[in-house]
Amino acid sequence: MSKKILQRCSPKPALATRPLLSSRQAQALESMFKLLANGTRLRMLHALARAGELCVSELADELGMKPQAVSNQLQRLAARGIVEAQREGLQIRYSILDPCVLTLLHQGCCLAEDAQVRAFDQVESAAS
Repeated sequence: MSKKILQRCSPKPALATRPLLSSRQAQALESMFKLLANGTRLRMLHALARAGELCVSELADELGMKPQAVSNQLQRLAARGIVEAQREGLQIRYSILDPCVLTLLHQGCCLAEDAQVRAFDQVESAAS
């Protein structure tokens, strides 16, 4: 299985130097976060990040889901340009198209893990 090389994101200004998000920009960001705020889609993206590319049946096996359910979720991600599909013979292989997704997924894992540690530390200090 070959790992696909992702294109780099176009250069963007630092967050602190950007003007305050407009209402329209905030809605677009909220829509993207809502799409990604789904356990199944997050697991799919993680599986794709680990493998580089997978077909629907491979993803379904990896996640313990039915291929049709996986296909439906992949279509949502593809419609937003997060993943792309490429035909390889009779199979369609999916990969992450936007490298920003990898960064966001990594940062999300980091945030969740750190929050869990902080919550545990608070419980421990309260019990002392």
